[in-house]
Amino acid sequence: MSNQMGIRGYDFVEFYVGSAKMIAFWYAKAMGFDIKGYAGPETGSRDRTSYYLTKNQAKLVITSGLQPDTYDVVSFVTRHGDGVKRWAYDMDNVERAFEQAVSRGAIPIKKPGQQKDSNGFVIDAAIRIYDDTEIVFINYDNYKGIFRPGFSEPVQNIELDREETGLVAIDHIVGNVMENEMDFWADYLIKTMDFEQFIEFGPGDISTKYSALLSRVVRTKDQRIKNPINEPYKGLKKSQIQEYLEEYHGAGIQHVAIACDDIISSVRALRKNGMEFLSVPDTYYELLREKNINISQDPEDLRELGILCDVEDLAGKGYLLQLFTKPIGDRPSFFYEFIQRCEGSQGFGHGNFLSLFKSIERDQERRGNL
Repeated sequence: MSNQMGIRGYDFVEFYVGSAKMIAFWYAKAMGFDIKGYAGPETGSRDRTSYYLTKNQAKLVITSGLQPDTYDVVSFVTRHGDGVKRWAYDMDNVERAFEQAVSRGAIPIKKPGQQKDSNGFVIDAAIRIYDDTEIVFINYDNYKGIFRPGFSEPVQNIELDREETGLVAIDHIVGNVMENEMDFWADYLIKTMDFEQFIEFGPGDISTKYSALLSRVVRTKDQRIKNPINEPYKGLKKSQIQEYLEEYHGAGIQHVAIACDDIISSVRALRKNGMEFLSVPDTYYELLREKNINISQDPEDLRELGILCDVEDLAGKGYLLQLFTKPIGDRPSFFYEFIQRCEGSQGFGHGNFLSLFKSIERDQERRGNL
């Protein structure tokens, strides 16, 4: 089906953090990203510094404030800790998409404008999404430089001893919102961005003995963009979504899923590079063997690395392999998912949620937040 807004795909995800230099180094070492661009005092940016990192089609921007009055960055980090400030869609036509979105009720943050230098110009605009988060529309068709005006090559090239992680691209971006806000934001994207609803998980669909959540997955009609949205649901104890909302102090991005062509090799490399993952009990793999699922990968490799396998694909085809990291920062908020979709799978690991939740709850209990 057509994509009425002209969205070509995910572009970059930008994090606001306490120290961009240190966080960029961590991404380069642990996740295998390459630092391709830099903006800071040396390039004319006096109030903030940013690093632009890429890994195949995946793009990240890591930004920190340099002055106490760099209000947008400093206030964000003070409230939320390190987290996602914005993500971007690569657009055919920024002006047209922005006009259409705003006319349908999108909350404008930045009107379309050009940023120019000797390499050409970039056009971008932004609308609001969960609390302090933004969606950026961007087009680079007339730009030949590093990322965008204001960025140059890194001041210092760092040689790292690291494993090749084989990460490919952003698969989906997941938001956590307050109770009774999920429907608002899902309908917001459907109405303003011409998305469609793909999956909805209601009361009792995703729960353990202690905690539960509600979830809706919305996507572009051509399936290029997928944005799940979660809200907490009543349980005997505090859910992982409620913990996120309290620790993050608001709604925002819970995790970004990054696609892999060979998740076994990727996870093995990520573990060697120092990435910490949620643990999965061996009983999960005993049950997996009993299901006698026809998969190409060796189940013993999955068990060794803690990779989950789900065949409950709501589109009726294929299977997916996935694994979730522990929170990557000091607060138990943002984390990563690594995912490999096999034989056309379009699901989100519904069959794995019980094992995932139990693993998260073990960490919640250690933090005293269950």
